[in-house]
Amino acid sequence: MTKQTIRETTPNRSAAQAHAEALTESADARQKRGQKPRPIVEFPDPLFDEWEDPPTFAEALQLHMRRHGDTCWHLHRSIVRPGEAFNRKTIVVWFNGEKPPRSVQSLEMLGRIERRYRLPIGYFKSKLPPTARAAKGHNVGEDIGDAERRRLAWHLPDDFNSLPFTKREEIIEWVRRVIISGTTEYRRFQAAAIKQRYAIRFPALTGRSVSPVWDIEDEDPNTVDPDLLSGSLDAPASLAAEMEGLVRFKTTTLTDLGFQRNGVWGEETAAQKIEHLGLMFGALSASPDEGVRGYGLPFEHLTFGLLAFPGVWDWYLRWRERRRGFYTTWEVNMLSIALALTRKETGWLRQHPQMLTRVRPIPGLISGSEIAAASNDWHGYCDNLYRHLANRLKEIQRVHRIHRDPFEPIMCVLETDSPLSEYRKITDEIIARMPDEKRHPRAAAESVRSFLLLRLGLHLGLRQKNLRQLLVCPRGRLPTTERRLEDLKCGELRWSDRDNGWEVLIPANAFKNASSSFFGQKPFRLVLPDLLDLYHHIDAYVSRHRAALLGEVKDPGTFFVKTTKSNTKDAAYDISSFYDVWRLTIQRYGIYNPYTDRGAIKGLLPHGPHNVRDVLATHILKKTGSYEQASYAIQDTPEMIRNHYGRFLPEDKAALAAKILNEVWKAA
Repeated sequence: MTKQTIRETTPNRSAAQAHAEALTESADARQKRGQKPRPIVEFPDPLFDEWEDPPTFAEALQLHMRRHGDTCWHLHRSIVRPGEAFNRKTIVVWFNGEKPPRSVQSLEMLGRIERRYRLPIGYFKSKLPPTARAAKGHNVGEDIGDAERRRLAWHLPDDFNSLPFTKREEIIEWVRRVIISGTTEYRRFQAAAIKQRYAIRFPALTGRSVSPVWDIEDEDPNTVDPDLLSGSLDAPASLAAEMEGLVRFKTTTLTDLGFQRNGVWGEETAAQKIEHLGLMFGALSASPDEGVRGYGLPFEHLTFGLLAFPGVWDWYLRWRERRRGFYTTWEVNMLSIALALTRKETGWLRQHPQMLTRVRPIPGLISGSEIAAASNDWHGYCDNLYRHLANRLKEIQRVHRIHRDPFEPIMCVLETDSPLSEYRKITDEIIARMPDEKRHPRAAAESVRSFLLLRLGLHLGLRQKNLRQLLVCPRGRLPTTERRLEDLKCGELRWSDRDNGWEVLIPANAFKNASSSFFGQKPFRLVLPDLLDLYHHIDAYVSRHRAALLGEVKDPGTFFVKTTKSNTKDAAYDISSFYDVWRLTIQRYGIYNPYTDRGAIKGLLPHGPHNVRDVLATHILKKTGSYEQASYAIQDTPEMIRNHYGRFLPEDKAALAAKILNEVWKAA
């Protein structure tokens, strides 16, 4: 519709406002004088045909209303049908540029204006500023609650209400299955598992009386279990005291006099073992008549002394196999705990024979003769138990399976020739849809935070813990000393005058695999590259956006902070909230939605920050074929890359070799 010759120019905002008021006043005045309103013409002829296309929505609306001689009052009469409730002042607000359309009804009215002026479909919508808010007014049905309604609104097309019922049902089913839940076989099992609450918690040791609502796909699939989401009961005092003794034995700098140990647990390892042992005690105490199908032991009979009897372990292993359908690496790890507890000289349970005093005979698990045998020769009994558990470990190692494919949510990325380039498309989508900071400061801050989440994750390859605990030191301030960071066990993003760039410094003891050969007891240090406006967004986030997110809440000092509300007590992310914000970013910007044509990658499923490590490792493997170089990208060892992170298939290896060999034929 744009002509080369320009005859009309768009007035400035103040003139446009005066023009709207004049048009409205003149229309009202005519009505008062008793004049008949202008007849409505479905497709009015334009007053002029040559015009320059304005960049903004308000200017475009002003221009085309002038072209067709419409006032706000007359345009309202022309597009609103009998019985519809649509306020004329809404068009005045649009005309003045005070507020852009947001509701589904408003977007429908824009379509009618486009039709009236014979403009291309989506002409006005394309000029609307990006917003981090979903459209309002989708008719999704009475059976959908408010919380799910808000989640669905982000992913429904603007013309949803005008679509046939079957099409609307199809869209809602797709959004629920692909974007909201990201359904896979493992997720279906997980959803069923967390409905059955039975695990026992130790709040004095973990700091919480219920399990965190975090998705286990964010961690190593070999060390987590969906039942960790199902905590329901606090441990009895006697069992809690025994657990406290075990944790103290494995975490203190020096052991108590007369005791020996092999290895020390870090904070994360200790929390993990507490959770896993809580699952076992929870299964033993759960009712045999309900969904969990536990053994039904009374709470007061729970004691670590039960773990000294092979019948208890055999029952638990078979119970887990029935619950899941097969054995997994998780059972292998549990047996490793059992072996450590009963190992000669250093096992905690072996060094505490007094645990037997609270054990009572249990039909089918422990007989009175077994308790007597253990009391008469405790070390000999532990030797027999150790051999039994070692045999069970070998048997399960032969048949165990991996229930969850950690690559499944990002398979469409890993299968490309350049996984990193494919995943990076999500950051481009975030920038393209970033809202105006002046109009929506908090929404813009959230978009920049989402952008930096992915960019720093892709540059650093850190585990979730190291990324969310990363501190920030703004330019011009004195960075935290390395010794202090070691005490805090976390890293820092700071400005380096020496390298003239933003650098990340993380002490080795902050990493889960601190003893790995990768570190050699030296800190991790990396200067971020100033590519694709990374420094611009870091500077904006540190100087303005963090403050917008924090509001009046105390600054925790971490680089990434939550969007605070009036009831927010701590702006720092924990394991569950950090996973949630990453998953939400993938849902809104990463997953391609064919019904809205938004989203960066077709076939992507919701996932957490842990999958970025898979992307980086697989990308380097496909480009170099080197497990060692891939391990450098995620601060790990080649063995870990080979077993857990890199998806390097035979065809990838063959293609890499062929690329080198084909150079000979090209040169011939």
